[in-house]
Amino acid sequence: MTGRAGASVEAVFREERGLLLAALVRRFGDLDLAEEVTSEAIEAALVRWPAEGVPPKPGAWLMTTARRRAVDRLRRDQAYAARLAVLQVEAERAAPTPPADDGGLPDERLQLFFTCAHPALSAEDRTALTLRCLAGLTTPEVARAFLVPSATMGKRIVRAKNRIRTLRIPFRVPDAGELPGRLPGVLQVVYSIFTEGYAASSGPSLQRLDLAEEAIRLARILRRLLPGEREVAGLLALMLLIHARREARTDPEGALVLLDDQDRTRWDRAMIAEGADLVVQALSGGPPGWYGVQAAIAALHDEAPDVAGTDWPQIVALYDVLRGLAPSPVVELNRAVAVAMRDGPAAGLSLLDALAAEPRLRGYGPFSAARGDLLSRLGRNAEAAAAYREALSLAGTEPERAHLRARLAEVEAASEER
Repeated sequence: MTGRAGASVEAVFREERGLLLAALVRRFGDLDLAEEVTSEAIEAALVRWPAEGVPPKPGAWLMTTARRRAVDRLRRDQAYAARLAVLQVEAERAAPTPPADDGGLPDERLQLFFTCAHPALSAEDRTALTLRCLAGLTTPEVARAFLVPSATMGKRIVRAKNRIRTLRIPFRVPDAGELPGRLPGVLQVVYSIFTEGYAASSGPSLQRLDLAEEAIRLARILRRLLPGEREVAGLLALMLLIHARREARTDPEGALVLLDDQDRTRWDRAMIAEGADLVVQALSGGPPGWYGVQAAIAALHDEAPDVAGTDWPQIVALYDVLRGLAPSPVVELNRAVAVAMRDGPAAGLSLLDALAAEPRLRGYGPFSAARGDLLSRLGRNAEAAAAYREALSLAGTEPERAHLRARLAEVEAASEER
């Protein structure tokens, strides 16, 4: 399909697929059946809508078509139908059906978020299912996101669905008492999708903008569904404030451009303004959360005229808050870099050296790269070269490797001159 009809159908598919899938899982209690009839309904739309036009309520049309396909299948397979009937009763007891939206579909995607991110599933399976079910990526597309063969990803998704079925993981939103313990897992899944898009773990490109933008879309859905959750606002703010720099992070050839050297006129100011507003919401009305504090740090970077004019004392103070919320070696690493900007490279290097024995930083490329930078700024070029070689051996993408090779050449040359 080409032209406006194709674009229109694609837009409807993008908006309606998650709604439709969630509603069908809620109705029939089975993710496989819901996915199958959702795909069949979309295929039917691709055939009929170009000739007949997109219906006034496309979601309702898709739901009616998919429900009929599901009923036809269940009529053919009575044993399957009996098993699903039990699951349906359990699901209805767990959570009432929410009201429909204007398009005729209840927005039950929040239940699907919590099902896909259930703690009984492995971290990889949670992310894969979220991309498959809520982002609407095909299995080959999810496989590319994980840089694994499509067959491997297919088996992983089947395994996750089987686990949901075997454990009878409920399709529902946790109650008020459970929500604080379950929501961080959902947010982590979305953030992990974003981080792979912002800084790809491997491959020829530094960024994978499609994944980053998909994570932002998912966070916007969560924000609509959970408007009172400040950490949801914090997560969306953090991703917007980081993604606002996307155009300046690489040069026209795709080479890495560090924050110090980025052309800040290329940053997305509308996105920064939206993110900054969300930071205020995330940090108002209660104790600060991890995503809200991280977003506040990102906002300080985005609002500064340049690196020298950045409020480094405030950034260090925010990292001190993060240390109390969720202490980790990576927080300590980032704090040490901020201290170096506030107090000088020797102060930052002292903190990094104190982290050298931390097992979780062994094999972590950014740690070695940060040491290389601070050592070079102190004129300790031979040591800087060793740190850069270590970072180079751990770099995942070609732009990172090219940048580290250039830095290594610089400090080796400086070391020889001495």
